Amino acid sequence: MEKLSQQEEEAMQALWQNGGGFIKDLLDMMDEPKPPYTTLASTVKNLERKGFVEGQKLGNSFKYTPIIKEEDYKKRFMSGFVSDYFKNSYKELVTFFAKDKKISADELQEIINLIENQKK
Repeated sequence: MEKLSQQEEEAMQALWQNGGGFIKDLLDMMDEPKPPYTTLASTVKNLERKGFVEGQKLGNSFKYTPIIKEEDYKKRFMSGFVSDYFKNSYKELVTFFAKDKKISADELQEIINLIENQKK
């Protein structure tokens, strides 16, 4: 599964949130500044070509449905991200955020609790 561009990720976010929809539906869900209709339509067509969405013709329009689950994409993306930037070490990832004060001691404790509860 390839990494999506920012434009593709924004379109996928709208599709995942809505469970699918027409281009107009996706535009309505997107933040300002919204892309032009034709740009979004081209982006979604690319996503269809890449196997992320499926288009179903309904009348004169296409309704698009995500094929790839958001959770599956996140897992794949994060694995690649950690591998590329943190030597495949989640410990280094957490250390990076702790040193940069982007994660608090309470949040770290919550993570530790999650890990310990999964072991039980």
